Amino acid sequence: MISLVLQGAAGRMGRTVLETAAAAPGFKIKGCVDRVLPPWSQGDGRAWGTELGRFVGRGDVVVDFSVPEAAVEAARCCAGVGAALVSGTTSLVAEQEEAMRVAGRTVAVLHSSNFSLGVAALRGALKAVLPGIPDWDIEIVERHHRDKADSPSGTALQLAREAAQCRGYDPGALRHGRQGRLGRRPAAEIGVHALRGGSWVGDHTVILAGPGESIELRHVAQDRTAFARGALAAAGFVVNAAPGLYTLDHVLSAAVR
Repeated sequence: MISLVLQGAAGRMGRTVLETAAAAPGFKIKGCVDRVLPPWSQGDGRAWGTELGRFVGRGDVVVDFSVPEAAVEAARCCAGVGAALVSGTTSLVAEQEEAMRVAGRTVAVLHSSNFSLGVAALRGALKAVLPGIPDWDIEIVERHHRDKADSPSGTALQLAREAAQCRGYDPGALRHGRQGRLGRRPAAEIGVHALRGGSWVGDHTVILAGPGESIELRHVAQDRTAFARGALAAAGFVVNAAPGLYTLDHVLSAAVR
């Protein structure tokens, strides 16, 4: 039985992980943490609090869908007590990413911008097709609900950075939107465009545009349980993993062995 502590438990993803874990065999919810406790937390029969350290112990797995500052504190807390960490928090700056790496020297840390198996397949498809169309332009469009805090999404940035790496582009090749008379589109550029509105869960399209033809690779998340199942699979991986910094690719590789 894997003991989970959920940080950001009152948020959209936190609630989905909570519900999915409650219905999945092999998991127990040890504690739910959020900065502000929702009114309904008092009657749901679970242990709630605002301080992660109150719940986490050696051998636990913290599943974090919160904000960058809280994710960093989770990494430090896990490293201090010997708990593993699965984090889906996005928009980490370089210093915060370094804090994840430091924690990974002591415990297993898995950080991913997206826990969807379909997105992992999309990333693989993009890497496979790019070498065959070296001169085609790359544009990425992502759609999310009106309340999403960060733009563009972490998944869109990951797709763009991996595409840039495949092409050998400079890290500054990403173009976030366009306005005005910019002239001819540079060849070594990747456009990244964020749409916000309604209740889109997550929609990512990579457009590869060549002379007289184009290809679109698209992934649509219809329900957040797709991400929750991936997060639980990650928890099952890190609970027995050696200290290190992991990605969802490690989970998928272990599953097919």
